[in-house]
Amino acid sequence: MKNLPSLTLIAALAVAACSAPATTEAAPADTAKLDASGEQPATPLADAPFTVKEIASFDEPWAMTFVPGTRAALITEKSGKLKFWQENGPTQDVAGVPAVAYGGQGGFGDVIVAPDFATSGTIYLSWAEAGSGGTFGAVVARAKLVQGAAPRLDGLQIIWKQDPKVPGRGHYSHRLAFSPDGKYLFIGSGERQKFDPAQDMKANLGKILRLNPDGSIPADNPFADQDGVTAQIWSLGHRNILGLAFDGTGKLWNQEMGPKGGDEVNLVEAKANYGYPIVSNGDHYDGKDIPDHPTRPEFAAPKLWWNPSVSPAGLVWYGGDLYPGWKNSLLMGALSGEGLIRMAIDGDKLHKSDRWDFGRRIREVEVRDDGSIWLLTDGEDGKLVKLVPKR
Repeated sequence: MKNLPSLTLIAALAVAACSAPATTEAAPADTAKLDASGEQPATPLADAPFTVKEIASFDEPWAMTFVPGTRAALITEKSGKLKFWQENGPTQDVAGVPAVAYGGQGGFGDVIVAPDFATSGTIYLSWAEAGSGGTFGAVVARAKLVQGAAPRLDGLQIIWKQDPKVPGRGHYSHRLAFSPDGKYLFIGSGERQKFDPAQDMKANLGKILRLNPDGSIPADNPFADQDGVTAQIWSLGHRNILGLAFDGTGKLWNQEMGPKGGDEVNLVEAKANYGYPIVSNGDHYDGKDIPDHPTRPEFAAPKLWWNPSVSPAGLVWYGGDLYPGWKNSLLMGALSGEGLIRMAIDGDKLHKSDRWDFGRRIREVEVRDDGSIWLLTDGEDGKLVKLVPKR
């Protein structure tokens, strides 16, 4: 069982959650207590320093990325469509997309642009595909986006697959991020609700992988001297990774859905083992205990965790000035937590700075080049919304 703070502490932490600033100094005592606990009380949306403006509707949107040099975005819909949304034009279907295995948590996944998009037009996509014998797995591909009156993908090429494919339709993760130098593609690969693969070095499930942009394995990967998918591995012991983001100093962060009461954000380091399913600050859904992180210090512990769970989805670094006090923060959507969470970065630490109650499941968070923050809400009538700072 996890230790929960007293009601008095929760009340005190609620004040801290509303007022904790982004800072490079040590966290004040009340914020430190909040950071060390699983708690983070939510603030009503009416008290947030922004208003929410609905822009467009989509059917089960999952991920988005802004198209450089435009006021347009690519948005994946889980059932298998890629949408080209334009701020000053119609929303179009992109032709040439792959067939996806839609069902459960599976379908179309992430979409990001290549670092050289301005010259190559290359984008990267992930989705779930069916295998033999009722098995499934995530795949990643790249293609050229041809813009115009009828946008399309050309030259779609699969460069990575989850190995092995397994039964079930959960925990694909398939989140993507390029390193700031543009040299490496990082892939979040969930353990597919199978527990043990997260510690199995012969599987790329429950791992964060590091590849070259063409899908080949970098010579300096931590396990590059080993055979097969082991050479892809950057870090291990993960559960269901639904957000990857580099901050302004080049540090890689991930968030992941833990078991019951164990959602977490990690600072991702090469060769590190984050302990799942051996340790977690949550418990199994059937009530069976999982030892907490402090019981096994050889495993990397999360920087922040949540109990009750918030079901994290989407993660982005914010380095702009449009929202006062938010510079150098991580922003994370919450599904069951129905809101948006801000975490101030303090070197290799994080602080639980704000949590706003949207009353809607937030699936994705993105930042446009003008510093504005955009969200996708989850579900069949999902919305693209913009956060407009209050003046």
